[in-house]
Parts: sequence; structure tokens; C-alpha cells
Amino acid sequence: MTPLRVLHATAELYPLVKTGGLADVTGALPAAQAALGLDVRVLLPGLPGVHAGMPALHEVARLGPAFGAARVALLQGRLPGSDVTAYVIDAPWLYARNGNPYVRADGSEWPDNHRRFGLLSWVGAQLAAGGLDPAWSPDVVHAHDWHAALTPAYLASQPAARAASVFTIHNLAYQGRFEHDLFPELGLPPWMASLAGIEFHGELRFMKAGLVFADRITTVSPTYAQEILGPEHGHQLDGVLAPRRERLSGIVNGIDDAVWNPATDRALAARYDARRPAGKAACKRALQREFKLTEAADAPLFGIVSRLSHQKGLDLLLDALPALLQAGGQMALLGTGDAAIEHAFRNAATALAGSVGVQIGYDESLAHRIIAGADLIVVPSRFEPCGLTQLYGLRYGTLPLVRRTGGLADTVTDADAPDGTGFVFEHADAGALGWTIGRAAQAFRDTAGWRRMMATAMAQDWSWRGPAAAYHALYQEIARDPQAA
Repeated sequence: MTPLRVLHATAELYPLVKTGGLADVTGALPAAQAALGLDVRVLLPGLPGVHAGMPALHEVARLGPAFGAARVALLQGRLPGSDVTAYVIDAPWLYARNGNPYVRADGSEWPDNHRRFGLLSWVGAQLAAGGLDPAWSPDVVHAHDWHAALTPAYLASQPAARAASVFTIHNLAYQGRFEHDLFPELGLPPWMASLAGIEFHGELRFMKAGLVFADRITTVSPTYAQEILGPEHGHQLDGVLAPRRERLSGIVNGIDDAVWNPATDRALAARYDARRPAGKAACKRALQREFKLTEAADAPLFGIVSRLSHQKGLDLLLDALPALLQAGGQMALLGTGDAAIEHAFRNAATALAGSVGVQIGYDESLAHRIIAGADLIVVPSRFEPCGLTQLYGLRYGTLPLVRRTGGLADTVTDADAPDGTGFVFEHADAGALGWTIGRAAQAFRDTAGWRRMMATAMAQDWSWRGPAAAYHALYQEIARDPQAA
């Protein structure tokens, strides 16, 4: 039987280009699907990190001038350390820009992002129509987030493209919003400039294209799939999603358990696992030294690896710092984001040296060391589609302290339950967070109970094997009959 052919279209993929969890997902899911026997390929924009990480690319097709670029070609190669084939869109005029793939150094968006990511979607649809690569075309195109959300729209405008489409919402808050006057530059049928297409409140929203035209819509946890159908978390698009709720489902993300494995992680001061947990104490001591914290085994160490933003609830953590200190806790934070929140955490580290350590920026290796060395990982998000940080914490025996929302609600069981794996609070306010910090600190002092909870957390399987199988089942449904799905 011929294996199902699947093309993932994405702007990020770890380790080539990463600004957040999207890259971790697209870096691991294709390989997990290939292990199930699917014929999986990936489509990426030719950003500098992609070319640097994939030097052995060869040309598959020349597309000529497109989307404002005088020269566009489609290249092919293998993802680093993988057997998965990747297509790379070579368009230097659009993609050869250092730094963040979406914004300039001053934080403003690249003014031609509509063309840069419109091209990504258009090429995905061209591959699906057949002919770009004479040797391969997909049965299913899986587009990720707003950057690739026009793919189902381009597919809908091309009768020859018979591939079914899946669109995954990784975060509905980021929608790819552009001025309506830019529509002619996208090459879509004129009627799609209307409310029936990608127009919304007088502007273009790329995210809407995926919601309207994809055969199936997924998001990254069952709870978030329900939350986005209401106004609080729907970010204005709940009304667009409502008629398609029967084609919306939530599949919890997995983690790459080869990359995130405390028994083999080379970033750590010592390696450990559930049967031999002693190395975790050495990781804690090393982390305390690295952040210039008092070396105290009996002080609960709260780790944070996060974007510093209102969504992530990091302002709540600032307000809850007195409760953390009163409970005898310490904090090690790595993150970047809102300038005011960054400034406040820097001030806290200066004023509370020995108890609070802060590193502004992002460092992949340091993220591993925090998640291994901390006793708890704090994720106080106001909303969280899935979240990967708490899954890394569970894998490393670093108990998550989370708000009950989205994927956090689906993956962390409160300590009050017999199978508890962490600490969960309900309301997005500093009082609830501070009270839960105190509860966690008290539980930490019950050494035997804490070890049992660690063992329960580490025994869970949050690998990509389960989600990959769930996506496979969905692909099989729509590849047979997209309209019936």
C-alpha cells in the first residue's frame, strides 16, 4: 500500500529557525510521522538559518519572478540529523534578512511580510497541484499558523490541486493582519478580498484563510479548541470558527523525547532519570551557582523559561514575588519580551540578589539547565494554546505550577489528586498565584511525597508518538473524502 504523502508548510523549524514553540512542533512532528510510515516532507522559507543548517541543497524547480522577488527557486535537501526531505523556497530578496524572521531590529514588522509568507503558502499549493516536483506531490497539505494560513485559500483557487488541507492554530492571538489595499499583491481570486474570503473588519487576516478554507482545523489542545469558540479567547474570530466547529479538534502537542531527556542531555551538570534521580540535586546546585543564588537544597527553586508578556502572566509573577520569598523560595528566570516586564525583573534580581536570578534573552542550553535544576517550572499564563514548557518540566521531574487554561489544563493534574503531577490555580490574579506558590513550597518539604509526585510526572509519555498517530487518523479521513470529514 502506498504511504500517505504529507507536506508540512511552516515558517519555523527547530533547530534551523526558532522564535517559540512552533519550531519545536514542526521540528519533531514530521519525524514522528515518518516513523509511523508516512511519506512526510516539509516546506520552509529560505531564511538565513535554513540555508546555514542545510548546505547541501539542490534545485528542483525555477519559479521565476513572484511576490515581488525577481528570482524564486525551489530547492530540496534533508533536514539536519533526519531522513525527512525538506523543500526550501530560495528568494533572497524576501528572505535573506538576519535576526527575527518577522520583525526588524526595532521590533516593527517587515513591511512586506504579506509577500514573504504569501509566497510560502502559494508554493505549498503549487506543490500540491503537482508539477513543481515531478517525482512527488502530497495527498495532504498541513499548514501551520498564520504564516502558512493562505495555503488552503490558494488550494481552493486551483481546481487542479486535489490535496486535502489541514490548518493548525498554534496561537489564535497572532493572525497575520495586513492592510486591505495589499490584496492584489497576493494573486488570489478577487472574490477572496471579501468577507467570504480573507477580509475581516476592513483588513486582511491570513489566519482567517485557514479557518475558512481548510478541510480540517486543528489546534494544540482539546481545552483550547473549546476556549477559542468563545469571545474571551476567540480574538474576534470565534464567529468565524463557530460554523466550522464540527471540523475543529484539539490534539495536544508532544515533545521530542530524544532532545528533552534528562538521562542523555549534554547541557546538564549531571544526568538522571526516574530510577536514578540523584543527578537532579547536582543540577540544582549548578543552577544556583550559575544564577548566583544561595546554595540551599531545602529552598524550593522556581524556574521560568518564557516570553515575558501579558499573555504568559509574567506580570502576575512579579506581583507574587513577595509570596515566593515568604515561602522560602528562590527564582531563576530566562526570557525576553515586554520591555517594562524585563526592566522589572532586572530590578528584582538586583534588589533580591541571592534569591532571584534573571537572564534576559534566550539560550537553548540554559533553558535545559533551568528545567533540570529547578524544583518547579512556573507557567502562569492567562491563556495557553498548549504549552511545551510544562511538558519539559514533567519529563525532567520539575513539577509544573500552572494556571488552569488551554493545554496546561489538559496536561497537569493538581497535587490534590492521587495522580497529581503539579500545582494548578484557577484565576489569573497574583493572589491565586501567590497562594499556589505557598502550597507548592509546603508540599516540597514533604520529601517522600515530592519524590512520589516526581516519579508520577516522569512516568508519563508526552512524546510525539500519540499526537502523530492522531494526525495520521485525521489525514486518512480527509484524504479519502475531504467533504465528508
